[in-house]
Amino acid sequence: MTFDQQLDATTQTLRSLAQIRADIDRAADLILSAVGSGHKLLICGNGGSAAEAAHFSTELVGRYARNRRSLPAVALSSDGSLLSCIGNDYGYEQVFARQISGLAKPGDLVVALTSSGNSPNIVAALNESKRLGLMSISFLGRGGGAAKGLATCDLIIPGNSGRSAQECHLFLIHYFCELIDAAYP
Repeated sequence: MTFDQQLDATTQTLRSLAQIRADIDRAADLILSAVGSGHKLLICGNGGSAAEAAHFSTELVGRYARNRRSLPAVALSSDGSLLSCIGNDYGYEQVFARQISGLAKPGDLVVALTSSGNSPNIVAALNESKRLGLMSISFLGRGGGAAKGLATCDLIIPGNSGRSAQECHLFLIHYFCELIDAAYP
């Protein structure tokens, strides 16, 4: 794919986010409500989505564009010792669900990122969130996969490109951070 083709594909996918605007607004409400009531975000993903989970958490605990109070968020993919412990003792499909079970309190919000929607550990995390009565948001791609319908709010990026889905996930993370910065000084 040439540079121009890739730029066109990404731009087209970003523009398609208007198709899921109602879901984006719902996700924003869930995030602002959780943060505003002092609850934490538990954010998970694999590979590039793990990097985006860490990025989102960093923007909340640290800062995004302006100085504001630190907000509670945990990237569940960031502790290598914990991941290897849970993976070894319970299986890799439990690395996020087990953390949600141990760390979540009522009112916390689970945020799951997966460009395929088919990661067994993301599916398990969303099922654990449901079991605990937690609200959740899933950032999905490629039609949503096995994770579709498991979260309180699905953000399913239109199209079949995992790459474009991840780029849109990061765009949405930054959009939500803009809203958070404006709402919570």
